[in-house]
Amino acid sequence: MHQSQNGTVATIGNGPIHVIGLHGWFGHAGGWGPLVDVLDGDRFTYAFIDYRGYGSRRRMPGGFDLQEIAADVLSLADELGWQRFSLMGHSMGGKAMQAVAMLAPARVNAMVGITPVPPTPVPFDVPTRSLFERAACEFAARVAVVDHSTGARLSRRWVERIVRASVEHADPDAFAAYFRAWADTDFSADIAGTTIPTLLLVGEHDPSLTVDVMQQTYGRAFADLAIDEIPNAGHYPMDETPVDLATRIERFLTAADHRGRT
Repeated sequence: MHQSQNGTVATIGNGPIHVIGLHGWFGHAGGWGPLVDVLDGDRFTYAFIDYRGYGSRRRMPGGFDLQEIAADVLSLADELGWQRFSLMGHSMGGKAMQAVAMLAPARVNAMVGITPVPPTPVPFDVPTRSLFERAACEFAARVAVVDHSTGARLSRRWVERIVRASVEHADPDAFAAYFRAWADTDFSADIAGTTIPTLLLVGEHDPSLTVDVMQQTYGRAFADLAIDEIPNAGHYPMDETPVDLATRIERFLTAADHRGRT
């Protein structure tokens, strides 16, 4: 654990490849599931940050937007003494990592988006938008969002565990504000042409964030991009297929680190 000036940051490993993990809308720094048990702490050091309004920073005031997350990530990297680092972002965190890359591109070695929100605004129909907006204050709406995003195929007990954790670890007002941030912010013009090596990992059973969506959004903006689909996973591969996910992440980041040193 690292005691940041603004909260407790969960850290794993002490290896030379530095990675900052950016959690999703329903997540928090300690909410990466079984993935953390299979990460290689000899080759990597992972730092998992809480956004303002989440986890150890649940009561911290803020604007609750992606640019604020980016500034806080750079502040954390400075505290850790990491001049260069890679980013790993899940869902909303995949959009937040783009904000970091735009703010300090020379410091970002590589990026991995795990079922990431695209750089464009998310096109919701009216009923779906309403469901996501109600999720800030309705348990049942959160259940419906998680169940849909994993292909309506996983146990109710697991879905409700994800939801209960989100209720416990996220301030409702921050949760509502972050929805508007990841759903409505448009980074597509500002991020266009980035040459940071980027891997996108999407779940086979994620009905919304598909390979095609990644190609039509990230594919039009990123110059050094790979997209892989993870079998037997929906929107939460860190819970659904953690070993496969860790293997893909670390294979890519090891190769990117090698490229950066040669």
